[in-house]
Order: sequence, then C-alpha cells, then structure tokens
Amino acid sequence: VLEVGALELAAEHITTDQLAELDEICEDFTRMVRNGYNSGANEADMKFHRTLVQLSGNEKLFHFYQMSQIPLFHKRYGGSMPHLTDYDLTDKEHRAIVEAMKKGKTREAKQLLRDHFKRGEQIMLESKRILSEAS
Repeated sequence: VLEVGALELAAEHITTDQLAELDEICEDFTRMVRNGYNSGANEADMKFHRTLVQLSGNEKLFHFYQMSQIPLFHKRYGGSMPHLTDYDLTDKEHRAIVEAMKKGKTREAKQLLRDHFKRGEQIMLESKRILSEAS
C-alpha cells in the first residue's frame, strides 16, 4: 500500500530523467541476472522499490519506508531461498510499471505494482509451505 501511494504521488510530477533512472535500475537488474549475480539482482530489486518511494517527493513517506520492515524483508528473503527463480518475471513486471508511468497511465502502473506484490506474497506463502514440509 505504501509504495502504491508513493507511485501515485510520483506520477504527479515525474520527469524524463527520473523515468530514465528507473529504466537504468531495470537494466542493472537484467545485467545482474544475466551474469548470475543473484545478490546483485536482489539489490537492484530493492533499489527499484526504494526509488519508487523516493520519487514521491515526500520525505516523511520515504523516511517511514526506510524505517519500516519492507526493505529488511526484501534483503532477508530476496536471496535466501534457492527456489525463487522468478527473476525474468520480476524484470518484466518492473519494466511494465515504468512503461505505464511513461505513458501517464498511473492507474495501470498502480495495478501492475499491486499484482507484482500479490505474486510476491503468493511466492512467500508457497515458500513457507515448502519449508514446513521439508522439516
């Protein structure tokens, strides 16, 4: 919810340079995955989400995001489970969000972000199930 609201705020004033920054983060993610640097890909994933919040221009919102457990969750679980191999789909989702923002389709970008989170939630629930069955 926090990032969706931040995206909406960012969309009100986002510049071409800021969109290019998001594109570059997507490129970093792609390069890391292509070269097998999964921890680097996870860092780029975290940077993508952090930058979305930062681009809202709301310092309090960004501070709250930094202080929340969200970045810690990304860091803790992003590279800790070997069966999480959804890098290609994550890349496509991030790029689709940026493309929607470029076209001024804020509602679409927000829905894409919600879908991205929903998929992540489903992966985590499935991971929990797999880990509990293995114990």
